[in-house]
Amino acid sequence: MKALFVNGGPRKKWSTYQMLEKAMEGASDAGCDVELINLYDYDFKGCNSCFACKLKNAKTNGLCAIKDEITPILEKALNADVIVMGSPVYFYFTTGVLKSFMERMMFPVLSYNPKVNEKTGEADMSLLDKTVPTAMIYTSGADEKSAEAFKPALDVNRHFLESIYGYNETLFSHFTYQFKDYSKYDLIEGLQEARSKQRDEQFPKDLQNAYELGKRLVQKAKELKD
Repeated sequence: MKALFVNGGPRKKWSTYQMLEKAMEGASDAGCDVELINLYDYDFKGCNSCFACKLKNAKTNGLCAIKDEITPILEKALNADVIVMGSPVYFYFTTGVLKSFMERMMFPVLSYNPKVNEKTGEADMSLLDKTVPTAMIYTSGADEKSAEAFKPALDVNRHFLESIYGYNETLFSHFTYQFKDYSKYDLIEGLQEARSKQRDEQFPKDLQNAYELGKRLVQKAKELKD
């Protein structure tokens, strides 16, 4: 089994990356082959609306027709048993880089002619022939109460991932540490102390939750294969 982890944040070794690393560790401990991709290392753009993947008898076979540096990553995503993506929250949403990646990954496997389930009456939006457990990990400088304002916007990701891949979980880490030295930045006084406390007391719990998430998704994927 293979699990793909995608870092949509620009920084490595900080909160988003650390959360993904822990999730990856959990997946590995559950017996899955794991790989972490840092999107900011690649030169690519989002969907260009060519609609090659929506042609009748399309030969793209669920893969974006654009050929660039992320084509091999999109191939890995198409064949993955588990997909976990992470992003800091910028202006109430993911980074633009991750949004572009998700467009390229998801649109080719989204049905424009969905079949309706006769029992439930619901439309099947997926062109995939399998369920792939997915997860979104978000890190945010906002505290948990303030984060409620942008969660409805991010819930759009949950909706489409669940509709296309069949299963999705969402994990948040709030009020994350942003700099090594807060005194260099024009910020609210006392912010470093508050964030330091959160980093020391809550972030280890968030990392453990990420570990359990990775482990749980692999277990889910194994159940689906049995």
